[in-house]
Amino acid sequence: MSQSQEGSGGEDRSKALRIATWNVNSINARLDNVLAWLRAAEPDIVLLQEIKCLAEAFPRAEIEALGYRIEIHGQKAYNGVAILSRAPITVVRRGLPGDDADAQARYLEVDTAGLRVAALYLPNGNPLGTDKFSYKLSWMERLRRHAAELVEDDGPIVLGGDYNVIPEPLDCHDPRAWEGDALFQPESRRAFRALLHLGLTDAFRALHPRTAGAYTFWDYQGGAWPLDHGIRIDHLLLSPAAADRLLSASIDRRPRGEPKASDHTPVLAELRRE
Repeated sequence: MSQSQEGSGGEDRSKALRIATWNVNSINARLDNVLAWLRAAEPDIVLLQEIKCLAEAFPRAEIEALGYRIEIHGQKAYNGVAILSRAPITVVRRGLPGDDADAQARYLEVDTAGLRVAALYLPNGNPLGTDKFSYKLSWMERLRRHAAELVEDDGPIVLGGDYNVIPEPLDCHDPRAWEGDALFQPESRRAFRALLHLGLTDAFRALHPRTAGAYTFWDYQGGAWPLDHGIRIDHLLLSPAAADRLLSASIDRRPRGEPKASDHTPVLAELRRE
């Protein structure tokens, strides 16, 4: 299998805005990996999840040295999201609306480069039959309500991150192995489809509708990476105005094969600049 799956509209890449999402599984533990990838891939906007630190512990200087502005919604040792952009950033909200008691740092929404962009880290939801699965579903319903309001404005919007949802059997190596997992439950998949029914487009699937083996996560256990036993749970969802500008989408597998890698790998999309 190639190191990435690409889709192209055949247009001039100099006119493209390159946006990526990546669950780094601790920004400080993976800093060398992240810096190397930023230098190689040269994305314009990057949505990071599971940074696992507060803003004051984020390695700001090293990333700013590469030309990025940074906004963070952090949490000590857990969760946490950040947005990097080469363009100025205006924060719209830190935290997903709908539950003022929710203290988990899982959502950051900004305006940058002419887009409304959100980095999100959905709850895992395991084990089933516990409050964790109920929290996952309630969080997804809050996201659906908020996304509906965003889409009504008809602007270019990107909602990217670790959704912790396997949308369909095509998106995992062995569907039977995931039948008892919160990531593949009918309720989780139904909640993900509800987002798409708002008019959002899964950037990767828009250009690779039936591509198999397109994974973004491989567990550290059981030889998942060398055996390519992966799942696709990291997604870039685009509003109609953003989807109209979609030029390419890809999964960059290379970072997962590096030493001290995150168990996730970046997903990228290129949008036509306007």
